[in-house]
Amino acid sequence: MRITYIGHATLLIEIGGKTILTDPNFDPALGRFLARVSAPGIAIDKLPKLDMILLTHAHADHLSFRSLAEIENVPLYAPPAVARWIRRHGVKNAIELGPGESLTSGSLTVHVEAATHSGNRYVIDRWRKQANMYLVATNYESVFFAGDTALTDDTTGLVKREMKGRQLDIALLPIGYAPQWKAESFSRGHLTSLDALTLFERLDARHLIPYHWGTFNHVTASAYDAIRELREHVKTHARGMDVRVLEPGESLQVAPQPA
Repeated sequence: MRITYIGHATLLIEIGGKTILTDPNFDPALGRFLARVSAPGIAIDKLPKLDMILLTHAHADHLSFRSLAEIENVPLYAPPAVARWIRRHGVKNAIELGPGESLTSGSLTVHVEAATHSGNRYVIDRWRKQANMYLVATNYESVFFAGDTALTDDTTGLVKREMKGRQLDIALLPIGYAPQWKAESFSRGHLTSLDALTLFERLDARHLIPYHWGTFNHVTASAYDAIRELREHVKTHARGMDVRVLEPGESLQVAPQPA
């Protein structure tokens, strides 16, 4: 299994003979105003052949219509309301996949659960309330992709239920930085660096790869504030945990665990 960090929440997951792309966003700016501060680790026209795309929710940093238009003929799985909405906007390959559901492709199974994320920002954008997180697993390899979520008592439920005592290989968890005045509201729908380490410990995964940082010039994900904070927390709270910080384009390859 190989995980490659492309940027923000866009990762390439190679597992069980399948290649999966998460939350594709290769845009040069977020919302035309927040500039991209690091180039995608893989250019969109250099992506390998994809078997599927996993979309977690409909916020602009995770959902780019421009990027999706450049990736053709690949099944895209998304929360039901999001899939219906983006189909109306021309994304014909969007397939509904909601919490409690799963799909199987060869030896691979993708399990879905709801994330805890503040999705809709306005009364009229109800489709953004739906947010998925995904567990992708074979009999020998496993990766948990959290999308955007807060830390709750239920955040580990999908992994604990579906892994059935097996150890999770890789936890892909978002990290964000919030100034003190925003920290409380931020934590209601996102993971701080310390939240991510707490979730990593609860998941009992072999490796943590953080994402959602260092890509767009935004207060909660800009530069390297979140990574700096994460590294400080690792020194004081998580010694011995295997935290792998991947720069865009870097990969982590993990050998399968024996059954």
